[in-house]
Amino acid sequence: MRFPKTALALYGATFLSIASAPAFAQTADSVTIALRVSVNTLDPHMSASVGSDLSVISHIYPALIIRGPDLKLKSDVAKSWTMVDANTWRFELVEGAHFANGEKIDASTVKWNIDRVLDKSVGARIAGWFSLVSTANAINPTTLEVKTSSPYPALADQLSMFFLLPPEWAKTHKPANETMSGGPYMIKENVPGDHITLVQNPEYWGAKPDFKTVNFRIIPESAARTAALEAGEIDLITGLPTTEIKRINDSGRAKADAIDSIRTMLGKFNHQKAPFQNLKFRQALNYAIDKEGIVASIFDGKATVSDCQLLTPAYFGYNPDLKAYPYDPDKAVELLKESGVDLSQQIEIEVPTATYLQGEEVTQVLASQLQEVGLNVKITEIEFGAFMNKQIKDRNLAQVAVQGLAWPTIDADGMLTMFAPGNVYDYWNNAEFGKLLDAGRASTVPDERKRIYADATKLMCDQAGALFLYAQPATYGVSKRINWQARGDDWVRASDMKPTN
Repeated sequence: MRFPKTALALYGATFLSIASAPAFAQTADSVTIALRVSVNTLDPHMSASVGSDLSVISHIYPALIIRGPDLKLKSDVAKSWTMVDANTWRFELVEGAHFANGEKIDASTVKWNIDRVLDKSVGARIAGWFSLVSTANAINPTTLEVKTSSPYPALADQLSMFFLLPPEWAKTHKPANETMSGGPYMIKENVPGDHITLVQNPEYWGAKPDFKTVNFRIIPESAARTAALEAGEIDLITGLPTTEIKRINDSGRAKADAIDSIRTMLGKFNHQKAPFQNLKFRQALNYAIDKEGIVASIFDGKATVSDCQLLTPAYFGYNPDLKAYPYDPDKAVELLKESGVDLSQQIEIEVPTATYLQGEEVTQVLASQLQEVGLNVKITEIEFGAFMNKQIKDRNLAQVAVQGLAWPTIDADGMLTMFAPGNVYDYWNNAEFGKLLDAGRASTVPDERKRIYADATKLMCDQAGALFLYAQPATYGVSKRINWQARGDDWVRASDMKPTN
């Protein structure tokens, strides 16, 4: 079915406005969500930012597969998916799915989207997610086959972040700031840096959503988000300090709490800089930090100490046999002496500002406790964009960088690969670790993969590949107008919410 050109603006094209943010009326059929950062692009292939860009995009564009708040995969355009052999995936699609301009959402559409991401001239931000994909083939309108150059057991998980554009529309429009809905909502108004208003897509092929209107407001400051929640202007905020949870609950105006996220906080060691080539020195730092104390004093017990690994229990490949380095400053002092390292040399700890929950406070504690065992520590605070440039482009991180890592497939293959030799994020360059990850990726047998990742995580723990800290708590505040199923993977979606009435 095709719609006249005059209807295209109504059915999904982005409206840009210079008006100031309205005072959103909170009605039973609307919901307002606060975002901590601005939405930078509406092109689903040009962003990997789950908590902002992709969360908004997921209301507008469909995916083959989505991940529910229980962190399990469920159908969207694909009603089933099967790994046919080690290098082949097959997806069976629903019938009748379409974009608001009438373009079909079929196997050919999915193939075009995959080809677009793989096209180097496009420069897709998410191209690396699909580097193992060789070809995508439309067998028939409802059957898609994806071939990979080597086994890719986590492909279905990765596709839960892959959203589909309409091919014909994209040829003559700019997906970065225009949209053509194929999902439950379409954009009514977009004021960059201020708010985005979504309304129901009347041509949506799936189940009707619970809310007629979804408002996203960009409110970077935590205190301002909390005030807006308590004033009844916002229904959901995330990333609030744990110290605010009790106060919000005591106010009686909203509810607040925290769950473990899939993001692990660590002190990332730059093994390329002295003295971090020294094993005993790295181990000493892990003994020197009171992780339990940090959890209790900074996070009011709402965080969980990492079990000497990057993975949290939510990940496939998590190693339940590993235990955290205990807090033992005497042991740390002993190891420092045995290391032979000159402790007068300065150790720089770098932390990106306004990035991780109470990250600057944590860094102050790290520096203090390292100084207590005899180290000469300097803290450098740096803007996040500059931090990422230092890490990836300049390859010049400080000796220790306070960083939070997560991988939305919730699979060891993605998370651990950030420490694989040759990866842009890696500063360890441990060949044995890299071989284990290659073996894990080559296997399609879940139990065998678990054994391999158990070996890899144990190796990283024994070698003190990083300063393992805690799982960052996913904190939130929610109005009493809605019920929201909290999730630890940064997605903020109206589909996870229900009106209380």
